[in-house]
Amino acid sequence: MKIAVIGVGNILFMDEGVGVYASKMLKENYVFKPEIEIVDGGTLGFKLMDYFEDYDKVVILDTVSIDDNPGSVYNLPAEALMGLGDYRKTVHEVEVVGMLEICSMLDKMAEVSVMGIIPEDILTVQINLTETVKQGLPLLLEKSVNILRAAGIDVTPKPMQQTIETILSFYDDPGMRLR
Repeated sequence: MKIAVIGVGNILFMDEGVGVYASKMLKENYVFKPEIEIVDGGTLGFKLMDYFEDYDKVVILDTVSIDDNPGSVYNLPAEALMGLGDYRKTVHEVEVVGMLEICSMLDKMAEVSVMGIIPEDILTVQINLTETVKQGLPLLLEKSVNILRAAGIDVTPKPMQQTIETILSFYDDPGMRLR
């Protein structure tokens, strides 16, 4: 089974980048057998469409704008997401749902689920997460790992775990990428 985990969002707007950070945490903190593809989808939007066609299962990590408490975590199958109507509050949420709607008309489409967390602040321009979303992040990761295990992936934590603060500093200091 060909599986991809795609973290989407804009890291420049606080909690809106949580999907990108969560995908980086999965990549840095776990070993997956057989291997899976973990993608920093950022704001690539419709350029991610190939994953929906070429893979058997896609897990999207993202914010979800649902009327609930910030930090709450949801696992939404593609069909449920498309049925939420005007839940779309950010540009990438519009693109994700748009991609799902277009791909649902194709002959082959991956089984897609969205692991999302309700953001608290998507307006402040800052590479960081609110404390509320930081507190919800472990549950988002745990549920994502559970989805992968249910799909037959052996997921093993690495001995040295990267914290969210380390991941945030990676994105906040472009010089670290060159080391």
